Amino acid sequence: MDGRIRLRRVYDDPSPEDGTRVLVDRIWPRGLGKEAAHLDEWAKDVSPSSQLRRWYGHDPDKFNEFRRRYQAELAEPGPKAALDRLRAVARSGTVTLLTATKDIDRSQAAVLAGELRQPG
Repeated sequence: MDGRIRLRRVYDDPSPEDGTRVLVDRIWPRGLGKEAAHLDEWAKDVSPSSQLRRWYGHDPDKFNEFRRRYQAELAEPGPKAALDRLRAVARSGTVTLLTATKDIDRSQAAVLAGELRQPG
């Protein structure tokens, strides 16, 4: 893959190194206006299901199981198509996956970054 995958909080100021900015949360970030987000895409279809998101609740002890369940969701037709679309974007340059989550390293964005770094 030619592109580079970055992770950032959507509340952080945009950077010239961001490339294509993609929000990967299912729910719009609290208190953030659409213009302030500086998004190129809102990829809701690639985010975890509401059921999985509620189950996980950002509990660090559940992260490994969350990753396993989320990867299974990403293999389903709708999310897989959305993931493939992100892979295509990443092949042409840097993609920054954005999330409102404070613990980026244990978020769906981190799982997605791992998936995007693998050959599709």
